[in-house]
Amino acid sequence: MTATEYPAPAGFPEELRRDLVALRRDLHRDPEIGMALPRTQQRILDALAGLDLEIARGSALSSVVAVLRGGAAPAGHPRRAVLLRGDMDALPLTEDLAVDYVSGNAGVMHACGHDLHVAGLVGAAHLLHARRADLAGDVVFMFQPGEEGPGGAAVMLDEGLLEASGGPVIAAYSLHVSSAGHPLGMWFGRPGPQMAAADECIVRVLGAGGHGSQPHLAKDPVPVACEIVLALQLMVTRQFDAMDPMVVTVGRITSGTKDNIIPDDATLELTVRTFSQANRDRVHDAIRRVVDGITAAHGLTGEVTTLMGYPVTVNDETEYAFLAETVADLFGPERHYVMPHPEAGAEDFAYVAQRVPSAYVFLSACPADDPAVAPDNHSPRAHFDDAVLPDQATLLAELAMRRLRDPR
Repeated sequence: MTATEYPAPAGFPEELRRDLVALRRDLHRDPEIGMALPRTQQRILDALAGLDLEIARGSALSSVVAVLRGGAAPAGHPRRAVLLRGDMDALPLTEDLAVDYVSGNAGVMHACGHDLHVAGLVGAAHLLHARRADLAGDVVFMFQPGEEGPGGAAVMLDEGLLEASGGPVIAAYSLHVSSAGHPLGMWFGRPGPQMAAADECIVRVLGAGGHGSQPHLAKDPVPVACEIVLALQLMVTRQFDAMDPMVVTVGRITSGTKDNIIPDDATLELTVRTFSQANRDRVHDAIRRVVDGITAAHGLTGEVTTLMGYPVTVNDETEYAFLAETVADLFGPERHYVMPHPEAGAEDFAYVAQRVPSAYVFLSACPADDPAVAPDNHSPRAHFDDAVLPDQATLLAELAMRRLRDPR
């Protein structure tokens, strides 16, 4: 199916579709990075104006939390809520696309599709507001800065996100658009681990510098650092179960100032991706053992600094089955693909999923005829088709409607 043939779900309001496309393109023209996104926040508030919502802004970040009260909550029972999340922030990247809504901010681009996430969640708010009399509980709309770092979801939780409605949040849902890999309109995800934990390690090998012509009078950290790089790959394949995979990549090596000077130290910067908490706990101890052992063998010392990033994003099996069933009902079972393996990227919705049974799913917004060669998310040429905005809004709204009717 080509982008020009892509239909909105049956009955989706045409005026709302136009408004969501306009909102998405306004956001794309004016992207912001990090936790302070005042212009993005104001556009969200403007897009929600006129709806009967209880709205709060974040204190430590430019978040928006909006609560919609349903009119069909069962009498005599505590009010329950469902949380729907959309992240807001862009990336430090110069856009390389010929579109009439190209970023107007130098070095900043919505290269991960968060502009679509915001517009899709606004659309869900409008759809649910129109049906609020039949809504058997409350809906919390989570507009979140800082997904690309340093982790706005954790801050929003600390600021009381899950208490916003005054009742228990029984489930949470989020989606992420993709610019490559699958045909336009394909939903894909999996129960269990969906995305990796992402941690950073900084390894410093401490030696003693000297003249490059007399290495025996120095303690050269460079070959020792290189040995550590190779040993880390051996560690992964020989100390950890291949059926519970991980990735340890040394992305940066720095040392020295000139070819004939042996430096005092060398630094390695690693990204560590794991898909289970057990491996996440073990791998950092294993890295320290490798560094300590190799440096000691050569008469040097090593320092390891670990920066813990986002945890594993785990889809609750029951909630993901419910999401997949809803996708099949709305769009047809052929539009859902079960991923055989988790995605090695990381996502701070993981913090919400640690607290609430959750499901997270991908949606292809790839406009290319051949998704296999399309530029992927985080590319300066990543291109997302906003024809999927009605699908995003429809799924999020329907998940909330159905889950609040579910007695479990």
